[in-house]
Amino acid sequence: MSETRRPRSRRRRPLRAAVGLLVLMAVAGYFVVQRASNGGGAPYCTAAVAAAAGAGSDGARQSYEMTTEQAANAATIAAVGIAKGLPDRAVTIALATAMQESSLRNIDHGDRDSLGLFQQRPSQGWGTPEQIMDPVYSAGIFYDHLVDVPGYSRLPLTVAAQKVQRSGYPQAYAKHEPDATVLTAAFGEGGTLSCSGPAPAPGDPRTVRAEVARAFGEGALAGEPGGEAGADGASVLLARGEGPGAVRRGRAMAHWAVARAQELGIARVSYEGQGWIGGQARGQWRPGAAGGGTGTAGAAEAPGNEIRLLVAR
Repeated sequence: MSETRRPRSRRRRPLRAAVGLLVLMAVAGYFVVQRASNGGGAPYCTAAVAAAAGAGSDGARQSYEMTTEQAANAATIAAVGIAKGLPDRAVTIALATAMQESSLRNIDHGDRDSLGLFQQRPSQGWGTPEQIMDPVYSAGIFYDHLVDVPGYSRLPLTVAAQKVQRSGYPQAYAKHEPDATVLTAAFGEGGTLSCSGPAPAPGDPRTVRAEVARAFGEGALAGEPGGEAGADGASVLLARGEGPGAVRRGRAMAHWAVARAQELGIARVSYEGQGWIGGQARGQWRPGAAGGGTGTAGAAEAPGNEIRLLVAR
């Protein structure tokens, strides 16, 4: 290249950089708009908690965003702990452990023969591969081992998790504690979970009831086994029960339903005067019934001690 052409090439570089930056900003803006409007972005979920409710030891984390797959697995882990009557600390330890071991994904591979959410090993007596790949089972056996640790609720999270997992990197659990605390509050008391995305595809109310029973026990079911049929779908009733822990249990079931809505075809959730509708309001909970006053099955607000789900048809 001649000497006279080199300066011209150099003068073009800032212009090319500016054009490239504008294109990048335009693409990013497009995806932001699509995501905010539920128009075509991938579904996602956000757990949020007020700082006063305890968003972690440093108070810096107030929300945690994840895919619907991660939210569904987190919901199962929380549900199993709450169904067992365990305290929030146990749920936080379990969630932080799964966040480190699998990023809340039910993976079928790992170090040596490790599998699943908690990377449990069949060769070490955690169960068969099929059992370990079942999130309800893997969460349940994690909790069973955790409660055998003396004073686990008073131990640092890394210590409690390590006594169960026996990991080669025990300190790695610590960085997940703030986010795990937010998730615990979202599925229990003090927080909320919202899931954005398109309206769920049709589901089967019997499958929904079976999954609820697996996570929370048969006592969580109410109403007819096949649901109450209506124009928009089948209304499935869940009962939070009475006595201590009923409010926590009810909130957990309602948010579990939102987390698994895409997978199970749950179009609406109604509980304690709040409603969630898939594909609307950017996935946020809103005051009032989840049916929007259409008069169809599942549109009415759930009774005070029940959670009403509308399964799309």
